[in-house]
Amino acid sequence: MTREPPGCRRVNSLTSYTLRSITSHRSSHPERCATSSQDAFRAFHPDLKFVGKFLKPLLIGELAPEEPSQDHGKNSKIIEDFRALKKTAEDMNLFKTNHVFFLLLLAHIIALESIAWFTVFYFGNGWIPTLITAFVLATSQAQAGWLQHDYGHLSVYRKPKWNHLVHKFVIGHLKGASANWWNHRHFQHHAKPNIFHKDPDVNMLHVFVLGEWQPIEYGKKKLKYLPYNHQHEYFFLIGPPLLIPMYFQYQIIMTMIVHKNWVDLAWAISYYIRFFVTYIPFYGILGALLFLNFIRFLESHWFVWVTQMNHIVMEIDQEAYRDWFSSQLTATCNVEQSFFNDWFSGHLNFQIEHHLFPTMPRHNLHKIAPLVKSLCAKHGIEYQEKPLLRALLDIIRSLRKSGKLWLDAYLHK
Repeated sequence: MTREPPGCRRVNSLTSYTLRSITSHRSSHPERCATSSQDAFRAFHPDLKFVGKFLKPLLIGELAPEEPSQDHGKNSKIIEDFRALKKTAEDMNLFKTNHVFFLLLLAHIIALESIAWFTVFYFGNGWIPTLITAFVLATSQAQAGWLQHDYGHLSVYRKPKWNHLVHKFVIGHLKGASANWWNHRHFQHHAKPNIFHKDPDVNMLHVFVLGEWQPIEYGKKKLKYLPYNHQHEYFFLIGPPLLIPMYFQYQIIMTMIVHKNWVDLAWAISYYIRFFVTYIPFYGILGALLFLNFIRFLESHWFVWVTQMNHIVMEIDQEAYRDWFSSQLTATCNVEQSFFNDWFSGHLNFQIEHHLFPTMPRHNLHKIAPLVKSLCAKHGIEYQEKPLLRALLDIIRSLRKSGKLWLDAYLHK
């Protein structure tokens, strides 16, 4: 092993939870390190000089060119063109935030919360007002989820500390969840989307089998935790209804307690205090608790369908060590743009562009999309974009296909 030029770093333990699953990153000055992992590093770090301060003690060295490396065999032309594309995006000021846009998003969430309270205050706690209020609050929760996503990706303010602070407020006080839990989980997903053992979003705990490789492996090994050939049917029973109210809720609370994330816990408690003070007078303690879980039941459907339409239908496999651009295009697809689709999905209908440029404010994603399409066409990489309804139906088609692969392997291999 040879010593690298000053400034380059090989990072095995990433600077924060935001990069824990990315391997072979080098750099307190990434622009000086000619590897494809530079693109992943830069995607998550808008302030490279700030990050460099934390990387200096982690200097180990750089592999000599003749040594084995995961960067060998990657398409250098794609890497070069993607870096040129990012430079073009910077020159177009596409990483510059429209603060009015995000203030309006926050305002409409607060307005929904107010409308919900006024509905039961004025019309009473009958079934119809209660259902209307629940749907309004579920909408508010879903939109708050998209908004915390923006701050969590450091895509609003120039200074990371302001993004972190507002992120804790939105995800904690408006949703009762944990910023640290979200960051640790979500950035692993971004670093290695749809990669088994690296992306927690495809860790289905033996409930579902995904893609083509996993169901065949399960079938060959005669693993049958559930009848996977029917997973496209029981998905409706245990997927959208239970993810947030049961799995995420348990995971969030346990993470805050076990890891002693007391600040996040305090923010989450402030949400519960606000909710129960607001609705116990109308429903009592037990009624308010049931009301809260019904809201999360509704929100969970919204969240699961939106987040899975961009990923679960794409390639899900073991690590292939592709370049940043290719790995993101393989694991993501888009949904056609419209005012409703943008609002409904929190602009995650531009999932490709969001994964390529996670710190880009969402209101600019549509501006970079034509350039991404051109780069895909140049290198023969498929750029998938589909109508909303088809994207939602493709989730079920994908689960059915994987289930059939499992059954065939289970019976015949």
